Amino acid sequence: MAKNDDPNLLKKIIAHAKEYGFVFPSSEIYDGLSATYDYGQYGVELKNNIRSYWWKAMVQMNENIVGLDASIFMHPTTWKASGHVDAFNDPLIDNKDSKKRYRADVLIEDHIAKIEAKINKEVDKAAKKFGNDFDEKQFKETNPRVLDNVKKIDDINSRFKRDLEEEDFDDLKLLIEELGIADPISGSKNWTEVRQFNLMFSTELGSLADGASKIYLRPETAQGIFVNYLNVQKTGRMKLPFGIAQTGKAFRNEIIARQFIFRMREFEQMEMQFFVKPGTEMEWYEHWKAKRLAWHKALGLGEDSYRYHDHLNLAHYANAACDIEFDFPMGFKELEGIHSRTDFDLKAHEEYSGKKLQFFDNEEEKSYVPYVVETSIGLDRMFLAVLTSAFQEETLEDGSSRTVLKIPPVLAPIKAAVLPLLNKDGLPEKAHEILDELKMSVNVQYDGKDAIGRRYRRQDTIGTPYCITVDHQTLEDNTVTIRERDSMEQRRVSVKDVVNEIEEAVSIKALLRSVN
Repeated sequence: MAKNDDPNLLKKIIAHAKEYGFVFPSSEIYDGLSATYDYGQYGVELKNNIRSYWWKAMVQMNENIVGLDASIFMHPTTWKASGHVDAFNDPLIDNKDSKKRYRADVLIEDHIAKIEAKINKEVDKAAKKFGNDFDEKQFKETNPRVLDNVKKIDDINSRFKRDLEEEDFDDLKLLIEELGIADPISGSKNWTEVRQFNLMFSTELGSLADGASKIYLRPETAQGIFVNYLNVQKTGRMKLPFGIAQTGKAFRNEIIARQFIFRMREFEQMEMQFFVKPGTEMEWYEHWKAKRLAWHKALGLGEDSYRYHDHLNLAHYANAACDIEFDFPMGFKELEGIHSRTDFDLKAHEEYSGKKLQFFDNEEEKSYVPYVVETSIGLDRMFLAVLTSAFQEETLEDGSSRTVLKIPPVLAPIKAAVLPLLNKDGLPEKAHEILDELKMSVNVQYDGKDAIGRRYRRQDTIGTPYCITVDHQTLEDNTVTIRERDSMEQRRVSVKDVVNEIEEAVSIKALLRSVN
């Protein structure tokens, strides 16, 4: 059974994340708060490392991309101009029996995913039957069962897209009923009407209720970039094409489907808005599609773990959009979006603010509003993708088992653990000497408790790629044992070479070169 076919995989990841200090339910001593989570001591390190990899690849490695950190609170007209006040809605539907609320579009997308799974099952079965002679393309184009399922998907998508574009929620409900879609929890098919629901959180700015102004917690980080476009362009003397990158919290009053940190009400985005000359946006759209997929694949989380999904229902600001989907425990879901946003945002802010947000093109000697290509990735979803790929339950040659997180070393929360074989005979002192050298450049941990095998297993569970064992031979010849997490192989290394070896093994340089 493939790992992601394990129906309990998500439950195992959630339990492991809590037990070993990666992710805790928020406010747990008060019975928690729905769809909010806290990152523990190892989780925050992994999260920081993912963010750093994105930032370095996006800003440090590109001369024409710079960073920004805009405020969470913005003038409320920002969200009127962006369309969020009027159009940032989800089609929601309630089940009358379970009293649970769902996004109607997600229910239909999940139903389509089940049909796609049937197609994949047919393909896998045929591939095993015909072996090396199997022609997947020909099989998909000729097999009656595959063709029938493909037609079902096309018919659903066509109607689904029309209903969303025309906001025909009566037909959307009818489609759910005709497809026989049931409540995922109760199995009931007793649905209410479909209604629109705005996802923005509102609050008040001001000390007195009667003098306070209604403002919103930002539902995305992009608008902070757009309203600062001219500030950055002028002060940085930026020429088209150029990008502005930002990471930060965003807030959406989402309907949650019990998917851990995949969908939360408070989450973190890593976004880059790339400003281009009108007419060149599709070229740059394709460029960033390829560039962003390469960034993901460089981590080695699995070549088959990714796929593109083109949007059927484009957002009001886009003329092209696709998702990079990852094979999560819940199936293929959106990890990152690439959107050609046209000039919608800048023109809207021009209209509502009365300020010109244009670029003067010296070559053409004229001003115009740039077009924008956006890349937007959820940091929390990226965190879950890493855990999904890294979580392994292995049976070893001696019949024992271990649970290990095979996190890419460059992202691992702890790069190396220094372990004295015994807590005596000067071994702890020597171990601390090595630790003090290593911690100047990488995040390391000292562990002196329990048998050495148990300590290895403990480091495996938090994803530490290297363990450095100090023993009595160390005191004689100044060598230590380095044990590698994935292969569990051990080798002797001179103490004077340890720092360089670990630094090189966990360095981000090779990773950045591969995506530059």
